[in-house]
Amino acid sequence: MARNELRPVVRLRSTAGTGYTYVTRLNRRNDPDRMALRNFDPVARQHVLFREER
Repeated sequence: MARNELRPVVRLRSTAGTGYTYVTRLNRRNDPDRMALRNFDPVARQHVLFREER
């Protein structure tokens, strides 16, 4: 089954400046703007905001 552009793969980069990233899929129909999640950054050893990069 082919991947479509409705749910593309996005990279979430840490705002702490460590360069750590998470990879996830995002449904563009339900959430058209950029994703921002608060996840654990193992380099900074704390929870920080991760924003979608394109």
